[in-house]
Amino acid sequence: MTRLKIALLAGGDSSEREIALQSAAQIAAALDTNKYDVTLIDLHGRDWHYTAPDGRQWQLDKNDFSLTVEGQKILFEYALIIIHGTPGENGRLQGYLDMMGIPYSSCSMTSSVITFDKITTKRTLAGCGIPMARERFVRRGEEVDPNEVIHELGLPIFVKPNASGSSFGVTKVRTAEELPGAIQAAFSESEEVLIEECITGREVGCGVMVAGGRDYIFPITEIVPKNDFFDYEAKYTAGCSEEITPADLTPEVKTALNRMTLEAYKRCRCSGVVRVDFIVTPEGKPYLIEINSIPGMSAGSIVPKQVRCMGMTLGQLYDIIIDDTRHK
Repeated sequence: MTRLKIALLAGGDSSEREIALQSAAQIAAALDTNKYDVTLIDLHGRDWHYTAPDGRQWQLDKNDFSLTVEGQKILFEYALIIIHGTPGENGRLQGYLDMMGIPYSSCSMTSSVITFDKITTKRTLAGCGIPMARERFVRRGEEVDPNEVIHELGLPIFVKPNASGSSFGVTKVRTAEELPGAIQAAFSESEEVLIEECITGREVGCGVMVAGGRDYIFPITEIVPKNDFFDYEAKYTAGCSEEITPADLTPEVKTALNRMTLEAYKRCRCSGVVRVDFIVTPEGKPYLIEINSIPGMSAGSIVPKQVRCMGMTLGQLYDIIIDDTRHK
């Protein structure tokens, strides 16, 4: 049996680089080595390299998406993208792979651009029955009147980078005096900023995948952070949040979340596995927070827990994804 030559693309250039490497290591361990010949390639700027067990490194040849190690050339047939943030989640890597004719595991370039850019996500989903927080969109260099924003959106409010992940640069603002500093923190991660009204409620993460003509709706996870909100520390530090899978939700709320999750996936033309996050108000009304087109797959991440709750292994999940995407 000829094994599929897979480049497992990891790392990346964003603040989420270390989490992406952890995710890739877990997936590499889960893949069936009888089916796949997997080589982990670490991307960092223009440095795309493979590190051998003895520590020596070889650069991937971007001209033909190949790797030559000690005179032996590997022409990769498939790319498994596990990069949170740039260039994996914002569509740049997918554009390169499209030009090279290499199939890959994630959303397309177009879908990645839509889902990574928060304001574009909101505009794409407007009018399709998915509630979203009111917002003010700010570009670098624009003046912001704190009192005007607070009059419009109230307090507290969230200030977040328009294009970033893992809650880097996100601040919960409680006073007008805190707003300018919060905006500067968000601009450290992105050229554009969203200021959103604060929706109070329970945060949930909803995994979803459409593959082989079938809709896979994962068990919903409720996220109970010990911090004020689900920030980077709460996401990736053991003991800083409680994650309950499956979430204790009424059948009506669960049905609404499943519908909105699948609608968001299809409207944004996603592929592969995606996680859609919501806040559910005390009245049971879900509000969309964001779409994660390449969700975390580290040991502490939400989607692997949902996969296990479904009675599936990560290896089985990626068998389905690879089968569905390798000939596209």
